Amino acid sequence: MNTSYTHNGRQRVVVTGLGAVSPLGLDVTSTWQALIEGRSGVSPITAFDTRDCPTKIAANVKDFDPTRHMSPREARRWSPFIHFTLAAAHEAVAQSRLDLSQEDATRVGVEVGSALGGVSLIEEQRLILESKGARHIHPTVIPAVLINTASCLVAIQLGIKGPVNATVAACASGASALGDAARRLAWGDADVILAGGAESVMTPLAITAFSRLGALSTKNDTPEQACAPFDAQRDGTVVGEGAAMLVLETLAHAVRRDAPILAELLGYGQTCDAYHPAAPDPSGDGAARAIQGALRDGAISPGEVDWICAHGTGTQLNDTSETKSIKTALGARAYDVPVSSNKGAIGHMIGAAGAISAVFAVQAMHAGIIPSTRNYRTPDPECDLDYVPNVARQATVATALVNGFGFGGQNICLALRKWDGR
Repeated sequence: MNTSYTHNGRQRVVVTGLGAVSPLGLDVTSTWQALIEGRSGVSPITAFDTRDCPTKIAANVKDFDPTRHMSPREARRWSPFIHFTLAAAHEAVAQSRLDLSQEDATRVGVEVGSALGGVSLIEEQRLILESKGARHIHPTVIPAVLINTASCLVAIQLGIKGPVNATVAACASGASALGDAARRLAWGDADVILAGGAESVMTPLAITAFSRLGALSTKNDTPEQACAPFDAQRDGTVVGEGAAMLVLETLAHAVRRDAPILAELLGYGQTCDAYHPAAPDPSGDGAARAIQGALRDGAISPGEVDWICAHGTGTQLNDTSETKSIKTALGARAYDVPVSSNKGAIGHMIGAAGAISAVFAVQAMHAGIIPSTRNYRTPDPECDLDYVPNVARQATVATALVNGFGFGGQNICLALRKWDGR
C-alpha cells in the first residue's frame, strides 16, 4: 500500500471498530437499521411516577442484560452508564479484530466521556440513606458513580495499561473523548485507544431537572413525534441513554496488524462560547469556529463535506444557533450539504451523543445512506438548510462532520473520511 503514515509530522488516526448500545438497539447493526428505517426509541416513562413532572417521555435502552460482560453481583454494584460502556467496548474490539493479548498493554488506552456519570445510583443511594439508614449504603458507591470508573473498568476487564482517562464536556463529552484520544494517538502517546461516551440519567430528579430547565419536550401524548430538530414547532429535546465506543489506532499500527480500517479521523475542533452556563451563543460563533477548526486540522475544504451529523437537539436556541454556525463555517456551500440530527429517533444521549453520531457517520459512509431528521414537518425560516426530512437518503458520503455542543458553551466538531487505502 502506497500510503504515508503521518500527516504534518503527526501519526494518522483511523477507526477500526464500532460498538453501541442505544434506545434503538443493543449493538451497532440493530441501532443503525432502526435509524435508517425511521423507527423511534422514544416512549412513555414507566420506571417511575411522572405525575408531577412536566415531561413524561424518554428514550431508554430496552432489554439490556449487563451480566453479558460481568457477574450479577458486579452488575448490581456498577451504574448503568458503566454497563453500557462495557458492552459497547466489547463490540468495538470484536469488530476491530484486536487481539489485546498480542498487544503491548502499555501502548493501549481508554477514553470515555460522560456528563453526569452515576447520577442514577447517587439518587437511588440517597433514598436508601433516608429510608433505611447508613448501614444499607453500598460500600462501593463512590467508585460506582465516578465518571472515570467507566474507562477504568474497561481497562481492568481488557488488561489495558496505557493512557486511561475520562472526558467531561457536558453534551459534547463523547465527541471530545474521541478528539482527545485522536490527539494522544497522533502525538505518539499510544498505538490504540478505545474511545467514546456513555450516559444514563433515567431518574426522577434528572428528568425533572432537565424539564424544569426548559430543555425537554412536553409532547407527552405523542412521544415518537416529540423531538423535532430544526422544525418550526420544536419545543425541546428528549432524554436518551446508552453508549458508543470506537477503536481508534494509528494508521501504522492498523496496517501492521492488517486491521479492518473503516475511516480516518482527520480533524478535531474545540472551542468555547464564553457566553452562558446553559444556553448557546445565539450567533453560533463558537460552534462555527469549532467546525472551522476541524476543517483546518484535517486540511478539508468546505467543498469536500458530504454530510453534517448535527447536534440538533430540537430546542429553539440550539437548532437556530447551529444552523448559523454551519452557514458561517461553510459559507455558500452550507446550502448544498445535507444536515441531519438523530435525536428525533434516539433522544439526546447527552455524554454519548457525539460518540453515537460518530458511529453513524462511519456507518453512513459504508452504507451510502444518510439518516433522516425525524419529525421535521414545518420549515423554520431561521433554519433554512437541507435537513434530510423524515426519510433516509441514498448518497455518497466520503467526508462527514460530527457536531457536539454542551452546556457551558463547549463546542466540538470531528471530521471523518471513509478509508480508501490512501
